Amino acid sequence: MRDHDRAGASPHGNLPLELDAFVGRAAQTAELRAALESARLVTVTGPGGVGKSRLAARVAARSAPRDGAWRVELAPLRDAEFVDYAVVEALGLTDHTTRPPRETLRAHLAGRAVLLLLDGVEHLVDACAALVADLLGHAPGLTVLAVGRRPLGVAGEVLFPLAPLAEDEAVELLRVRAAQQRVTCPDDADVRRLCRRLDGIPLAIELAAGRLGALSPRQVLERLDDRFRLLAGGDRTALPRHRALRTAIGWSHELCTPEERLLWARLSVFAGGFDLEAAEYVCSGHGLPAEDVLDVLSSLLAQSVVVREESRAGVRYRMLDTLRAYGAGWLDATGDAARLRRRHRDWYVGLATWCELDWFSPRQAEVAERVEAELPDLRAALEHCLTDPEATHLGQYLAGSLWFCWVGCGRLAEGRHWLEQAVALEAERTAREQSRLKALWVLAYVAILQGDTVPALAALQECREEAERAGNATALAYAEHRTGCLALVTDDMAGAETLLRSALERYREIGELNSNVLMGQVELAMTRAFQGDLPGAVRLCEDVRRVCEDHGERWARSYALYVLAYAAWSEGRPGRARRLLAECLGSAHGFHDLLGSVLAMELLALVTVTEGDPEEAAVLQGAAGRMWPSVGLPLFGSAHYNAPHELCEATAREQLCDDRYEECVRQGARLGRQEAVSRALGRAGAPAAVPAPRERPRPAVVGGTTKPAASRTGEGGETAG
Repeated sequence: MRDHDRAGASPHGNLPLELDAFVGRAAQTAELRAALESARLVTVTGPGGVGKSRLAARVAARSAPRDGAWRVELAPLRDAEFVDYAVVEALGLTDHTTRPPRETLRAHLAGRAVLLLLDGVEHLVDACAALVADLLGHAPGLTVLAVGRRPLGVAGEVLFPLAPLAEDEAVELLRVRAAQQRVTCPDDADVRRLCRRLDGIPLAIELAAGRLGALSPRQVLERLDDRFRLLAGGDRTALPRHRALRTAIGWSHELCTPEERLLWARLSVFAGGFDLEAAEYVCSGHGLPAEDVLDVLSSLLAQSVVVREESRAGVRYRMLDTLRAYGAGWLDATGDAARLRRRHRDWYVGLATWCELDWFSPRQAEVAERVEAELPDLRAALEHCLTDPEATHLGQYLAGSLWFCWVGCGRLAEGRHWLEQAVALEAERTAREQSRLKALWVLAYVAILQGDTVPALAALQECREEAERAGNATALAYAEHRTGCLALVTDDMAGAETLLRSALERYREIGELNSNVLMGQVELAMTRAFQGDLPGAVRLCEDVRRVCEDHGERWARSYALYVLAYAAWSEGRPGRARRLLAECLGSAHGFHDLLGSVLAMELLALVTVTEGDPEEAAVLQGAAGRMWPSVGLPLFGSAHYNAPHELCEATAREQLCDDRYEECVRQGARLGRQEAVSRALGRAGAPAAVPAPRERPRPAVVGGTTKPAASRTGEGGETAG
């Protein structure tokens, strides 16, 4: 035992006094106390530096039974034979007889109500488990609170996995510790980003706070690529493993078997969460057979190196960035990093291929969930492909194959970023050229939907010329289709109709049927509707609707419903139009499709003013106006698409007066996207089961270039909470 612990010993325990403020963890404190009231053995688990010991000591002090709470610090022990002696010493027992220490403990605890805090059990699990099982069986008044990076595995054990701090708590901890050094630390974007980069790990935050006497939060952020060198020092009175982040993580690493260390290192290639199949493919080989990955992964889970998560995409696993960074260092040291990154790339190219094929199926919603979950690693794979000259064609293929993610799942700006990089690279002009042609027409599609016609036209011209030269019928069909789409949004209805009909005929000739083909038919219907042929538009979209329902397709179907709603409104049937738009908006919103959502919102505003509610129509226009900057040029700058908006605005202004109209628009502009959609759907009487998208990281636009960002931004640049 350390001297300051022994000095605190008393008949009621030996827990040390808290020397600085305990920040946060109110909910976990209450939950852990409740666990101790209902179970005799509770083990707090979690990664190094997450604050297990501090929380356990605090709870033990507040849960001490009649005969006290006693802490046994096991980290300094290396020999399992001395575990019993360490407990005897912590309890302050003196026994000069020849009987074993276990008997001394049984005799002492038999008639007492004691809470025993065993801190640092991970490297002595077997010995601690045997001791705890024995004592709990002989001392009915004993409760054990164990702390470690893995469970004891004793019957009746209740596990209490401790997660990192929530962001607000992490910020408060950083500010409190900085204030102790007379440093003022504001709650601003840099501080919050720093806490997120440090994973909310209390040890890392406290070590970072120690640097704030010399560095600003932004300077600390800029140096986090070498976090293990930066975050060192710490409290000289702390245990050695808590004085530096590298040492704290290294303590976990030392406890791992060679196979566990190998998998830890290899898992560091994943940028985000991953599933078992990905781990088995990417991390197997060279000392770790695929059939062994599950067992080794389970061991890392037990040691809190990897955490398990339930998501809408299924069971997934992840490592905190700090643990991932430590593993990456070991992976580089093995010399196997390049091979692992190639395997990682190949897995995600294959995943994108599967997702693209399955987008046109009843599994479309599942694909949307999957690609959402896998985006960090898809980005990592794209980055790898586009910086490796030998993998350029794979980068072009991957960026193009993810068209449904960029277009269908509301990531136009990010898709444009990757596609522009991809087509700027020269790939080998062989059969691989198909990949570049695909990236070109997808780039054009994204730019068209953003209302950026000049680069779209350039990409389409290049795609068409190269497709004709290579005799690539598929690329030629898509180039013609997207050229027709460009004509549509630039108000050339006759040209759009000719091009779209030709593209659809090309699709039939090559046997192409998917969501893109159905969207081509919807776009053809739009040309007919805008030229006054509503019956023709309805026939085309009813056909799309039937095909979508046969195949379980929901995304293209939502656009067909939009056209059908426009036709219903034009025919004087606003009630039917509203019902169709409610279904359209619900599907688009569920897929994060901002374009589909905002188009439906604009048309709903017109339907609403037609039904005699100009104030609500203006509110919806304000909400739509807030959404457009996240998509691109409002209503593509098209007179045909803008006509319903202008009619709605003119009617609402006439019925309200300009001031009241503007006031309602401002009210709508204050609504977040989720709030606006919920309001529109609630008014439409839409079913409550309409899926709502999860909050997620959004791309940040910096200097005109789109880059994936850690923070979440909403429409029009609003930062989500």
